[in-house]
Amino acid sequence: MINWRQIFNVLGMLLFIEAGILLITMVVAIIYDEDIMPYVYTTVLSIILWLAGRLVGHGEGKRLGRRDGYIIVSLVWIIFTAIGTIPFIMTDSVPDFASAFFEAMSGFTSTGATIIDKIDILPRSIIFWRSMTQWIGGIGIIFFTLAILPAFGVGEVKLFAAESTGPLHDKIHPRISVAVKWIGSVYLTLTLLCILSLVVCGMSVFDAVNISMTTTATGGFSPHSAFFHDQWNSAAIEYVTTLFMFLSGVNYTLLYYSIFRGHLHRLFHNPELRIYAFIVFLSTIICTLLLTIHNNQGDIELSFRQSIFTVVSIQTTTGFASCDYTIWPQILMPIMLFLMFAGACSGSTSGGFKCIRWAILWSVLQGEFRRILHPRIVAGVKVGNDVIPTSIQKTMLAFVTLFVGSMFIGAFVLILFGVDHTYISQMTDGHNLLRHDFTEALSVSLSSLSNVGPAMGYYGPAHSWAIISAPGKIVCSMLMLIGRLEIFPILILLTHGFWRKE
Repeated sequence: MINWRQIFNVLGMLLFIEAGILLITMVVAIIYDEDIMPYVYTTVLSIILWLAGRLVGHGEGKRLGRRDGYIIVSLVWIIFTAIGTIPFIMTDSVPDFASAFFEAMSGFTSTGATIIDKIDILPRSIIFWRSMTQWIGGIGIIFFTLAILPAFGVGEVKLFAAESTGPLHDKIHPRISVAVKWIGSVYLTLTLLCILSLVVCGMSVFDAVNISMTTTATGGFSPHSAFFHDQWNSAAIEYVTTLFMFLSGVNYTLLYYSIFRGHLHRLFHNPELRIYAFIVFLSTIICTLLLTIHNNQGDIELSFRQSIFTVVSIQTTTGFASCDYTIWPQILMPIMLFLMFAGACSGSTSGGFKCIRWAILWSVLQGEFRRILHPRIVAGVKVGNDVIPTSIQKTMLAFVTLFVGSMFIGAFVLILFGVDHTYISQMTDGHNLLRHDFTEALSVSLSSLSNVGPAMGYYGPAHSWAIISAPGKIVCSMLMLIGRLEIFPILILLTHGFWRKE
C-alpha cells in the first residue's frame, strides 16, 4: 500500500526548504530596492503547503516504503518547479506559464537552458532566484540519496538501485546525518572558494556569488547574456571557472576523502576519475589544435582556453560558454555531442551518462571478447577493485536503452510540436526557423536529457530556447526531470506493477 499521508508529510518538509530559499531571495530584493511581493506570496504559499502536509501526515511516524520513496522523489521536483514559476510570472520575466515552468525546471534540475533573451535587464532578485534554484537543485540529488529518504527508513542504494547518481555508491559514513554534513561541507566549501577566487580575479561580488552557485551545481545559469570572454575579458576568470567546473564534476565522496581527509592517493587510483580526466584531456588537445589552425590563426593560448573551458563545461553538463562553439570547425561537432552524452563522475552534481558507466561498458566488452576467444573462461566484470554484479550490468543495459529511446522520442515530439510562430514573427531573421531541423531537435533532446543547457545549431549558447513552442517547452522540461533523476524513478511510475496493491 502507498502511504499517501506520509508522502504529503515529507513533501511538506521539503517545501519548507523552498520557503527558506525564497526568504533569502526576498532579502536580495530588499537590498536592491526591488518589489518583494512576488517572493512574499510564494513564501506564504510554500509555508501553507508545508503546514498542510504536516497536518495530513501527523502521527504517521517513519513508515515509508520503497514505492513511497519513488513517488516523493518524482513529485518534489515537479512541485518545487510549479511553485518556483510564481516569481518569474509575477515579475513579468517570462511571457507565459510554459516558459516559466521551463525556466524553473531548468534551474532545479541544474540544466541551464533558458528562454530569456536579455538576462541583464532582469531584476537582480530574479537573477539570484535563478542561481539559487540551481544551487539547491544541484545538491538535491545527493541529499535525497543520503539524507531525506533514508531518514524515513528507505535505504539510498536500494531505493535508486544504482540509478540516482551512478551505478556504484561509496558510503563515507554509516550514519546518514554525518555523511550529509560531510558531503554538504564539500559542496559549500567549493562554492565559497569559487566566490573568493572570482572576486580576487576582478569579478563583482554579485556576479561571483551567482556564477559560483551555478558552477558548483554544474547548472550554467549566468547573470549575463554575453559569453564569458565578452562579458569579463579575463583569462583568469575563465581558468578559475574551468577549474571549479572540473572539480564539481568529480565524485563528492572522492573529493571528501582525498582533500578533506588527505588521502590524495585515491585521486590517482580512481578508475572513473581517470576516464573523466582522459576525456577532458584528449578532447581539449584535439579542439586546441584544430582551433589554432582554423579559427585563431596561431594563438595557441586562446585556442587552449576556449577549448578547455568548453570541453569541461559541456562534459560536466554545466553549460557555460566562453564563445560560440557552434561556429567551430564542423569536424569538432561530433566531439561536442559525445561530451553532452558522456557526462562527468557519479556522485557529483553533473548529469549525462557518467564516466563510471563507460568504465563498466569497457569492462563488459573486454569480458565478452575474452569469452569469445576462451568459451570456458570464468571471469567477472571489474572496475578497479570493484566486482560489478550481473544485476548492475543488466540495469546499465536497461539505462542505455531507455536513455537513447527517450532522446529519440523527445526529438520526434519536438519536431511534431514545432516552434513558437508568435515569437518568430517578432524576429527579424526568423524566416529560416519555421520548423525544427532533426539534428537540432535531437541535440535539444540530448541536451535536456543530459542536463547540459546549450545544444547545437540555433540552440547553441548564442541564443535562448524561447523559439520552442509551449508544448515543446513542457516536453523539454520533462526530459530535464527524467535526466536529472536518471530515468528510472520517473518511468517506473508509469508501469502497471508499481500501482498494484500486492
